[in-house]
Amino acid sequence: MAAAAYRSGELLVNEWDGLTHDYTHKRGIVHKEILLPAHAPQSFADRSTLWNSVEKIEKSGDAQLAREIEIALPVELSPAAQLALVRSYIKDNFVAAGMCADFAIHDRGTGNPHAHIMLTMRPLLPDGRWGAKCRKVYDLDSQGQRIPNGKGGWKSHREDTTDWNDRGNAEKWRAAWAAGVNHALEAAGRPERVGHRSYKRQGIKKIPTVHMGPAASQMERRGIATEKGDINRQIAADNKLLKEIKARITRLYNWTKGQADVPQGGSVLAQLYQAQAEVNTSKATTRAGKVKALKANAALFNFLQSNGIGNMAQLYEKVEAINRDYYELRGKIVTAERRISALSERLEMWAQYQRTKPVRQRLDKVKPSKRAQYQQEHEAELSSFDAAVRFLDNLKESGEAVTPKAWQTEVDRLTAQKDLDYQKMRAMREDIKAAEALRKSAERLAREGQAQRKEEQGR
Repeated sequence: MAAAAYRSGELLVNEWDGLTHDYTHKRGIVHKEILLPAHAPQSFADRSTLWNSVEKIEKSGDAQLAREIEIALPVELSPAAQLALVRSYIKDNFVAAGMCADFAIHDRGTGNPHAHIMLTMRPLLPDGRWGAKCRKVYDLDSQGQRIPNGKGGWKSHREDTTDWNDRGNAEKWRAAWAAGVNHALEAAGRPERVGHRSYKRQGIKKIPTVHMGPAASQMERRGIATEKGDINRQIAADNKLLKEIKARITRLYNWTKGQADVPQGGSVLAQLYQAQAEVNTSKATTRAGKVKALKANAALFNFLQSNGIGNMAQLYEKVEAINRDYYELRGKIVTAERRISALSERLEMWAQYQRTKPVRQRLDKVKPSKRAQYQQEHEAELSSFDAAVRFLDNLKESGEAVTPKAWQTEVDRLTAQKDLDYQKMRAMREDIKAAEALRKSAERLAREGQAQRKEEQGR
């Protein structure tokens, strides 16, 4: 009842414990609605009736009363298109399966429109009564007979009456949302598209940006730099560097491979070096320009000498080695960035848990008559605490230990190693630049030779 009141911005009274939950002051709720399967009682269209019915049917103290799904809405769509998209998604994926859905769209104008969807956990029987979540199933032997348990009874286990708790649904529901969003964007004539899989699962060697959140997003729009914004700007620069170097190496690799396959004398590379050195020198008209030309010529000479490059086949081998080194470094960098991102999220949620824990602890000491007022005054902190607890609990359920100190140590180590790898990546630019100079000389000489042949033919 408290969750439904908060999501919808209403005053709801929990008939099970007598508590009143008043969130009528909550801002940013642009739409709220309940969608029901055909056989559900029409009275469930009332929020208080629906969730009080859910509260009363559950007898166990640790029973799960509802499932919540939160979805980010594409800002490229109009409010009407966003609502139509959410309705269609809920009907097709949840109501059609027999769930009652209570959803609310929140948008405070901060660039973070989203929808909260609360779903019922029990199936509804044809007569509109709540059914059982699970049933007792007897274990059978190979002959189909019940197996004694040695205590005068029979071995058995419990099975869910629906497949709603199947972990595979998370993937299915995420994919369905991505498909719905893309269809809506296409219908609106928008070029943007979304995917439900991470870069890693898609096999894309790209560093993912961190989620900004509404507060940081709003500050960035006002021109105020934030820590998360700085991180994303650095990630964008890093991705640009990786893309730039990859493109340059690919062009060099293809060129040198083609040149290496053609029988050539050892003087070809020397001719290219000499031609490029002459171009560098001829362009220098000032003292500073001459110094720059000498440095460029020296760098090109050192590149050839230090790598033992005396012919085109050896140049190809060098570029091939640069290519291998690039992919190895890129793989290490992307893997490190992804791990750092995951660990940083854990550290952020741990800090959020520690920061809001005292507020939640004080709630337990507040008199029942003043709990609703306390919850209203501290709704942001309590919501942040609940989100942190859910995150950390899910982490533990997956077998991970909550070890903030170890996380920070690993982040520091990975960051230091990643920075070294980026230094190596940037250092590649000098060798790439030298090889590109030779390629430009070859292309220029080829153009000059072609022009000369045309001129001779014209005579």
